[in-house]
Amino acid sequence: MSELHKFLFDGLPVRGVLVRLTDTWTEILRRRASNSDTAGYAAPVREMLGEMTAAATLMQANIKFDGALVLQIFGDGPVKVAVVEVQSDLSLRATATVQPQPGLDLEAGATLSQMVNARNLGRCAITLDPKTKFPGQQPYQGVVPLFDDQGVPIEKLSEVLEHYMLQSEQLDTTLVLAADDKVAAGLLIQRLPMAGVGNLAGSMVSRENEDQIGLNESYNRIAVLASSLKREELLTLDVDTILRRLFWEESITRFEPLVGEQAPRFVCNCSRERVGKMIVGLGPKEAEEIIAERGDIEVGCEFCGLQYRFDPVDAAQLFVAPVQMASSGAESH
Repeated sequence: MSELHKFLFDGLPVRGVLVRLTDTWTEILRRRASNSDTAGYAAPVREMLGEMTAAATLMQANIKFDGALVLQIFGDGPVKVAVVEVQSDLSLRATATVQPQPGLDLEAGATLSQMVNARNLGRCAITLDPKTKFPGQQPYQGVVPLFDDQGVPIEKLSEVLEHYMLQSEQLDTTLVLAADDKVAAGLLIQRLPMAGVGNLAGSMVSRENEDQIGLNESYNRIAVLASSLKREELLTLDVDTILRRLFWEESITRFEPLVGEQAPRFVCNCSRERVGKMIVGLGPKEAEEIIAERGDIEVGCEFCGLQYRFDPVDAAQLFVAPVQMASSGAESH
């Protein structure tokens, strides 16, 4: 079963989160593989999306944000966009859109650049969309390129996100990520802010935090230990064994793990009503053209694979209903 663990290093300004997505991750892959329009992910895409799913879950759990955290990677390779959405209760969904290109294949071992950053146009975006918004409030979004300050492509998702966290929070962060066809897992180690609680929107950015970047010896020591965690260990070992092997000389306070119904889990909030509103947004003319060509309108959810079918009568009713409601409202006055 999927699980998430939080912990603190006693007496040190360092915190950690470790996540293992098992049934949650395999459910995402199962739904993708069962979709006849898309089929399953190639191995390198699966690993990238799995690492993204683990990372987004770690970040959401770390900031306690009341709303959705959306992690996206998009660019100019065969993978046009990969998206992970994690809600505040750790329900999540993930998908990737793949369009094969001549000369850019997705064989085993394909790098991040080969998948989404073929010409250094790839980007990573993190969006925080509050559940409750003030009038006029827009979601916060930060974007970083998939290359370093010298323009050299970055091939590890963990390094891209570490760079993002350093920019947004001015807090040192170490990420170790891994995924295969059974597990998506990640370890996050972060230096605590000097005051208050940091978040991805950077509200706790301060001169004190900035002055500590790279200089805290306690964090640096623990970061080195965390970075020694191998991919195979993260994918196969249980949480107790991982923490004991890495930090056996450290005193750690562990919080109650999130398992079962509290654990990260796959949930898709798509619905027939939402798809209907999307069709209305197309307008009656375009909807009629689709029906004339295909006989109906069929929309598949990219996240969960559900297919929503609207025959000519269903589609016509979508456009009639708002008119009838408006007319009855006018008559009542």
